[in-house]
Amino acid sequence: MATFGYVALNRQRAKVSGAIEAADRRGALASLKGQGLTPLSITEEQGAKKAAKQEASFWKLSSGPAKKMKPGEVLLFTSELADLIEAGMTLGAALNSLANQGDPNSGICVVAADLRDRIMRGEAFSDAVEAHPDTFPAIYGNMVRAGEASGAMVEVLRRLGEHYERNQSMRSKIVSALTYPCIVLGMGVLAVIFAMVKIVPQFTELFSSMGKELPLPTRMLMGMSEGLIKYGVFIGIGLVFGVIALRKWCKGAGRTRWDRFKLRVPLVKGLVASGAYASLAYTLQTLLANGVNVLQALRISEETCGNAVIEAELRKARERVTDGTTISGPLAQSGVFPRLMTDMMALGEQTGNLPGALGRIGKRYEAELNRNIKIFTTALEPILILLVALVVGFVAIAILSAVFSATSAMGQA
Repeated sequence: MATFGYVALNRQRAKVSGAIEAADRRGALASLKGQGLTPLSITEEQGAKKAAKQEASFWKLSSGPAKKMKPGEVLLFTSELADLIEAGMTLGAALNSLANQGDPNSGICVVAADLRDRIMRGEAFSDAVEAHPDTFPAIYGNMVRAGEASGAMVEVLRRLGEHYERNQSMRSKIVSALTYPCIVLGMGVLAVIFAMVKIVPQFTELFSSMGKELPLPTRMLMGMSEGLIKYGVFIGIGLVFGVIALRKWCKGAGRTRWDRFKLRVPLVKGLVASGAYASLAYTLQTLLANGVNVLQALRISEETCGNAVIEAELRKARERVTDGTTISGPLAQSGVFPRLMTDMMALGEQTGNLPGALGRIGKRYEAELNRNIKIFTTALEPILILLVALVVGFVAIAILSAVFSATSAMGQA
């Protein structure tokens, strides 16, 4: 017989701890359930004193630095939580099961454990979720609150899972479209730097020994090579600080200008706009279909749209909806949203099925996103080839013109 320390819930949903003797862990679980207790954790140890000590250390760990889940982990957490609740487990037991799976220091385990403990202390699940804003955005907490009010928590979690899966799919498509050109561009830059630092200096020594005036392209190439060798470290540091400063500007004072710029640049604007419209439509559909009121849905969409220009127009629309105006009217007047999108929204408002119309809008712009990705990747390849050809051509012309100049001078001599 072994001694097991446990932490469990009694019939009054109060947390109790103690020790129990059993042949193995399974026997200990069966004995606790026979006593009407719901096990939260059970470990083989020497007695209740050690169980209480472990519980205290657990609380200390939970109150330490908060961890967060990545979007992919949130999708997995949501899907598994829906499966466990649908299988008949209570919310607390389902969260406890997720908290005890895998690495105890992983984001899922730490967040699930904190959610479980908050629920055991009497908090609503929606309030517990909102205590982790870095993990769960506003849409998550509001939909969970709607699920609590309607009693359809499993359905809400399924829709949240679908929402995260769609967002992951769109994000991965955009990242995949940008991966190839970024690799090609990076390799091209490295090749140019290598040529400037290692190859061009050898020609510089050769041409300098001739004592003849070199053509302008050759002098430009030699000057760039010499500058890169002497000041390359400072140029690199300057570029790093420049990129950091640009990122801060794009996220701060210049966010509106940067987001408006992305909506106007050829090739890029198709990716940004179609992705933003699809995400907005799906977000509004998910919220409205789960009983979230229009004003709250617009506020959440405003916070999660990811584009300052669209965010400003949604804010104006929310202010006008307060006066009794439909959603489609203010969005159509903004000039930011395409006519097809606002017309489909207006039709959905007229028929009383706005969530259905938003779902069709989301599918339409998701398909457009796929087309824009193909256009982007198809057009980008010849553009990169042209850029590489221009750089290589300039280097070749600079060197060959010097060689021809030296050859002609030798012939005249």
